[in-house]
Amino acid sequence: MNIAVITGASSGLGKEFAGFVDVSCAWIDEIWLIARREERLNEIASGLEKKTKVLAMDLTKAASIDELKNTLNENRSHVSLYIGAAGYGKIGDSATVSDDDTAGMIDLNCKAAVLCTSAVIPHMHAGDRIIEICSTAAFQPLQYLNVYAASKAFIYNYTRALRNELLPKGIAVTAVCPYWIKDTEFIEIAQNAGENGRAAGVRSFPFSIKAEKVVKRAMWASKTGFAVCTPDIVSFFHRIFAKLLPRTVMLYIWEALRRL
Repeated sequence: MNIAVITGASSGLGKEFAGFVDVSCAWIDEIWLIARREERLNEIASGLEKKTKVLAMDLTKAASIDELKNTLNENRSHVSLYIGAAGYGKIGDSATVSDDDTAGMIDLNCKAAVLCTSAVIPHMHAGDRIIEICSTAAFQPLQYLNVYAASKAFIYNYTRALRNELLPKGIAVTAVCPYWIKDTEFIEIAQNAGENGRAAGVRSFPFSIKAEKVVKRAMWASKTGFAVCTPDIVSFFHRIFAKLLPRTVMLYIWEALRRL
């Protein structure tokens, strides 16, 4: 049985990927949805045609990673497609973003992402695919998105290196690096600075893209064997200019953009 494992599946890109896999991936027999919110996962699962397993777990907890490994082993699972979409960000400076959120971003965007990927790799074979949701934030440091951008740079570099490690096994790995996505919870959660109210580090979100387009382009890039998918015009040019211009210049460009 070919399984698709999707983390962060209760909302946003994870939810969108689940719907796409259900309709468009004929080779997938079962979808595993992983996130903290069990009620949301069950609601999403009820709308899917394919057989679905709901795994409600907090991936920042070691016990959850162990549970995932045990479930994979007990089911003798073959993971044909893994999509790492769990993650979140907070807008603000060091005085605005709480210690809990700072640690949470590092734990979920970095540690949990790597451990989940490591858990599924032993259950993958030649021809299988891994998609890691990174961000265009991975291409440079970003003030007022400092920790989030750093965490995405980590997972981006991890994904690029993992691709080369798994090439001999025939497992394709793609890093997906979108710009702002307009129709998910990400921006709303990122702006919520807790006790300090709404963060003012980024004033507007122009040229945002819809989640559906990100998912379609990510799946195409994965199928085609691309190492990196920049699914929108901003992330495409951002990747290019981040290679050509000094980081100091890129930081000043971002300073202008975040004030728009």
